[in-house]
Amino acid sequence: MTQKYVYFFGDGQAEGRAEMKNLLGGKGANLAEMTSIGLPVPPGFTITTGVCTEFYKNNQTYPESLAATVAENLKKVEALMGRRFGDPHNPLLVSVRSGARASMPGMMDTILNLGLNDTTVLGIIAQSGDERFAFDAYRRFVQMYSDVVMGMEKDILEHLLEQKKEQRGVHLDTDLTAADWKELVGAFKLKIKEVLGKEFPEDPQEQLWGAIGAVFGSWMNQRAITYRKLNNIPADWGTAVNVQSMVFGNMGNDCATGVAFTRDPSTGENYFFGEFLVNAQGEDVVAGIRTPQPINRVKDKDGKLPSMEEVLPECYRQLVDIRGILEKHYKDMQDIEFTIEKGKLFMLQTRNGKRTAPAAIKIAVDMEKEGLIDQKEAVLRVQPSQLDQLLHPSLDPTADKQIIAKGLPASPGAVSGLVVFSADEAEAEAKLGKKVILVRIETSPEDIHGMHAAQGILTARGGMTSHAAVVARGMGKCCVAGCGDIKVDYACESFVARNGVVVKKGDTITLDGSRGEVMLGAVPTVAPALTGDFAQLMAWVDTYRKLKVRANADTPHDAKVARQFGAEGIGLCRTEHMFFDAERIAAVREMILSEDLEGREKALAKILPMQKGDFIGIFREMKGLPVTIRLLDPPLHEFLPQEEKDLEELSKTMKVPVGTLRHKVEFLHEFNPMLGHRGCRLGITFPEIYDMQVRAIMEAACELVKNEGFAIVPEIMIPLIATAKELQVLKQNAVAICNEVIARYGVKLEYLIGTMIELPRAALTADEIAVEAEFFSFGTNDLTQTTFGLSRDDAGKFLPFYVDNGILAEDPFVSLDQNGVGQLIKMAAEKGRATRREIKLGICGEHGGDPSSVIFCHKIGLDYVSCSPFRVPIARLAAAHAALTS
Repeated sequence: MTQKYVYFFGDGQAEGRAEMKNLLGGKGANLAEMTSIGLPVPPGFTITTGVCTEFYKNNQTYPESLAATVAENLKKVEALMGRRFGDPHNPLLVSVRSGARASMPGMMDTILNLGLNDTTVLGIIAQSGDERFAFDAYRRFVQMYSDVVMGMEKDILEHLLEQKKEQRGVHLDTDLTAADWKELVGAFKLKIKEVLGKEFPEDPQEQLWGAIGAVFGSWMNQRAITYRKLNNIPADWGTAVNVQSMVFGNMGNDCATGVAFTRDPSTGENYFFGEFLVNAQGEDVVAGIRTPQPINRVKDKDGKLPSMEEVLPECYRQLVDIRGILEKHYKDMQDIEFTIEKGKLFMLQTRNGKRTAPAAIKIAVDMEKEGLIDQKEAVLRVQPSQLDQLLHPSLDPTADKQIIAKGLPASPGAVSGLVVFSADEAEAEAKLGKKVILVRIETSPEDIHGMHAAQGILTARGGMTSHAAVVARGMGKCCVAGCGDIKVDYACESFVARNGVVVKKGDTITLDGSRGEVMLGAVPTVAPALTGDFAQLMAWVDTYRKLKVRANADTPHDAKVARQFGAEGIGLCRTEHMFFDAERIAAVREMILSEDLEGREKALAKILPMQKGDFIGIFREMKGLPVTIRLLDPPLHEFLPQEEKDLEELSKTMKVPVGTLRHKVEFLHEFNPMLGHRGCRLGITFPEIYDMQVRAIMEAACELVKNEGFAIVPEIMIPLIATAKELQVLKQNAVAICNEVIARYGVKLEYLIGTMIELPRAALTADEIAVEAEFFSFGTNDLTQTTFGLSRDDAGKFLPFYVDNGILAEDPFVSLDQNGVGQLIKMAAEKGRATRREIKLGICGEHGGDPSSVIFCHKIGLDYVSCSPFRVPIARLAAAHAALTS
């Protein structure tokens, strides 16, 4: 059977449907679906993603049958429209648009008004009776085509346009006359010939195939590649191409074009939200050249422009009806594009709308209440990675704020940073660890890398559906758009705000994306309140997930935060972080510098009550929940000063000669401390260190059991085990101390002794280690290092190159390497359970907060994951997704 490359839609009939988005792309599948359910969609056809795949496999050539199939489908469009493509008297014009299976707003190319030339423009004048409209459409086509297909810098023709407006003494494109546009078309073509050395194509067929090739080519442009990397979209998916008959929103004041969301994409409010322009084409709405008008009457008009509800009431009512049809049909918030031609409404696109995390949660909860979706679907509607937007501070409402400008609240959140004026600067400064705010007159798809690197985005132009707003919301970045209160000067690297405040490159500003405010300086923040819809969603989440979620926490404060975020215990308490406290580092150094056991024990006796106090605080905060405490892991030299001045200061404090200290530092120095004298190796050679820590843990637990009636099961974790014999020796010591403390306090107390699996040998011999270990916690950070032979501290210099060049799909320190490290974890879990059926299994590396890693942990049957406190809700939601989709 011959492969079908082209799918037609029009006049209520469509060869495709919504479920075919992998083949037809999201746009093509939804155009077919809207046609099938009776919505007014201009007819057209979709060239499949399969053609894109073949295009790149076969040196950018098309399948042999494609040209004939496109011609056949173009004839169907001509028949429905009563016009012919390239006909000088009654021409059909088409748009050529991209459409990948995943929404990639603004990343790929579009060409409108295709089919115009010096002859067909006369036919458009005859059809429309409007010479100005015809030549405006023609100049738009020449501008777009020269940029997208011919590769000419768009600023060159834009400069000619600005010159014409200046010459005519006007500010808006709409002020130019038919004669102006006609003259500009000629000037544009001459400039194209001058710059590119070739004529602008007059043949509509040449134009069509040039545009199709350009759209397929744009799948591999830099901004599309960057967007795919940021959103984990595979390159081999490809894009479809949609060829559709043109309808015009710029033929007069009974015409319009607009973009709308069936609910507010920033807040999730059930409110029809969108913008439109009278007498305009689609790109005018998002370009920021003209100020768009709201589709609804606004609650407080405040001098705003009239709404579509007032200007085109009949079309507005029809659009409201379509809004209801689409939400009932797709059962999700839709992002739609529409055009009104001579009072007739046409639908050009619908897709599931991008939304902020607060909006995603509200929409999911509201739609469940409305009966559109069930609780399971509501949970699946919110992506775990989106929650990161919610789990960070917002502006302190009591803080002083110097508001210098106000724009549109395009994407919520609150951030402070240093002002930069280019995407490249934003990326460069972010690589140096600086927090920056990207300030632009308006963003374009070429700014994608800088938007990703910045903390927030501020634009002087553009509406709530502008490029900056849509992309920022998708990224979860704070954004204030359309801020007419600022005037940006790229040459001077500054902007002037209202009241004449000048903000220069490197100055600090704060954005409040929820209120659209710009403030001078840094404004303090407060922790988020995770209540209301968020609490409701997380309650549903917890009913479906099977995987427990703990937190990595080293202090009572961290433990408290973790519990507020829903942690079910602590999976990793790093005791060495306690050692660095200013009040105890002296005792730690005394212990390290002691020449004999007696000296070390004397110093450890000073540390013991401090450690015990730490554990009492943590156990109190986690009352009734498990706490896994890792014994000392890093090498001893990390606790000693390295600089000469610090050594001299320590010498005075401890009354030890500087030379003695320097010799000790040199003695303890290791060429590769990651693989050196650390972890259980310290416990073997200096057992008194681990003895003190075990005693502190058990005394803290026994006191709380005895004095406060706690039910505690301490989990003592011995790190960096490579052999079962190491664990046997250290466990024997620990058990003796645990039993002695329990007897001394006269209480009943259970405890567990286990290990961290972070070496490949430990994974390979997990069945032997499980003879001694009552639990395994997989330390995926070190297990990744030792499996790959990579130093996490040094690999950042070259890992991005590996990811960019497809050698690694992702950074293995960010997302678990499931085929390598993951298989070691799976094997160790199976071996551990074969020896000890009820062994408790979890992971405590940073992968515990990565959604795809959490899903993997669910699949291989671990009991829990542990992650940083702020990522606990992300892990909970990912665990629910894993349970609902497995």
